[in-house]
Amino acid sequence: MASITTSVRIEEKLAQRLERAAVRLSRGKNWIVTKALEEYLAKVNQDDLAAEAHRQSALVARAERRKKPDAFWDEDAPGWK
Repeated sequence: MASITTSVRIEEKLAQRLERAAVRLSRGKNWIVTKALEEYLAKVNQDDLAAEAHRQSALVARAERRKKPDAFWDEDAPGWK
């Protein structure tokens, strides 16, 4: 896969941690940053999907309640009217 060059500004302490991790893992800083971004973006995407599923579930539940406002009582308390 083709790659592009980009630059970011990070705090000095974070840069030092990155450098130490690169040495410890015998990996390039680019590899570590790429893996971290991949993991972070995958998590963000999962959070977005979960939020959308929750939103759609709430919409469906609301629509169902509007269709049958007394359905709660029919299902949970049969014979009580």
